[in-house]
Amino acid sequence: MADLMMWLEATGALAGAGGLGYAKVRAPRVYWSLAGMPLAWSRFTFSYRSTMDVCGLTVQPSGLRAFMTRNVARREVQPVPPKIRRVRPSSTGLRVTLRLPAGLEPADVVASSERLRHAWGVHSVTVVETKPGFVELRMTGYDVLRRVRMPRKAAPHDLVVPVALREDGTAFERDYRKAPMALTLGANHSGKSMYLRNLIKGLAQLPVALVGIDCKRGVEQRAFAPRLSALVTTPDDAASLLAVLVAEMEDRFDLLSRHGVSDVWELPADSRPVPVVVLVDEVAELFLISSKKDEERREKIVTALIRLAQMARAVGIHLEICGQRFGSDLGKGATMLRAQLTGRVVHRVNDKQTAEMGLADVAPDAVPVASLIPMERPGTAVAADSTGGWSKIRTPNTSRADVVAVCRKFAHLVPDLPALEPFRPYVPAEAPETGPSLVKPRPVTD
Repeated sequence: MADLMMWLEATGALAGAGGLGYAKVRAPRVYWSLAGMPLAWSRFTFSYRSTMDVCGLTVQPSGLRAFMTRNVARREVQPVPPKIRRVRPSSTGLRVTLRLPAGLEPADVVASSERLRHAWGVHSVTVVETKPGFVELRMTGYDVLRRVRMPRKAAPHDLVVPVALREDGTAFERDYRKAPMALTLGANHSGKSMYLRNLIKGLAQLPVALVGIDCKRGVEQRAFAPRLSALVTTPDDAASLLAVLVAEMEDRFDLLSRHGVSDVWELPADSRPVPVVVLVDEVAELFLISSKKDEERREKIVTALIRLAQMARAVGIHLEICGQRFGSDLGKGATMLRAQLTGRVVHRVNDKQTAEMGLADVAPDAVPVASLIPMERPGTAVAADSTGGWSKIRTPNTSRADVVAVCRKFAHLVPDLPALEPFRPYVPAEAPETGPSLVKPRPVTD
């Protein structure tokens, strides 16, 4: 009987170890909750003071505190680390709120994040300033970007669209109120189209007008026609559409002037025009020329894009520009336009210069990270903005059929914009995903 009990105990221990090993590979959230989090929390708790000391994140106590420690408590005066205010576990890691002592700043903690990661045995440590004097350490227990699972609470709202997952387990949101114009770069099969697909899926659920410019004969955006207010598939049509958008921008400025306000969001709700998001797929096609006639068209397109990028934010018109490269080699006006695009997302690129085009002027520290994104990780990118902050993200794999279904479901949200009616894509009863162009014939304009 004793041998049987010993055999059962040994078998149970082996099965448990095997189950944890399987969970670590196949179900990392389960493994983290059962084993990873208790171990990491224990390492953090018992080694916190010594780790902060060796990482240079301690300061000498004030004179009064040193006097009380030496003469009242009869203890040796030691350097003071940041005070732990709160520790919160999650399904992906630990969140630790720290109160910084006088003499430390968030940049000091950011500089030591890699050493903290190794000291506590976690996958990554991200430092976020929550308010003056407080930072949050977001420790991720495992590689959350290997299998992307968006947080359950992530949903589009108020021109904010969650499109990817950050390395710290939080949702990366495309906020058009904070970054009205954006540039997305990436080589072939890097996940750039998947990023745009997720963006369209989120925007389709909001009361906005979606305008598509897809000069690859509409192969990317044609299937989303039920939710598009306008779609053009050639550079000539793009020039005409952009001219209409510039005229719409000017009309909206007249509306602001009549109401005595400077921003569309200051207007009464019943007078506020609907926001417009312009989705440009492969912007280089709008810059290429092969004849004198093409050069004239290019000048019109570039001028219109620059005017929209510079001024259209105040009237609720936003640009989402995508391409493989976007620099001075595209020609006159490209660099000026890029400078107006606040948000930057750079996927895997073929050369370091392309990463520098997207990130060097806003987050130079992120250029090496974008240059080293592996090919077997499509959808991985570096997201940055003009504040200098950046994060590593990955877009969830969303099928084309899912996005088409969402566009059809919310087709009733397509707003009534008479200026865009000539460019409204034709949608048959059963919109095919392939076939001839769905753009309605429109009158020829000068």
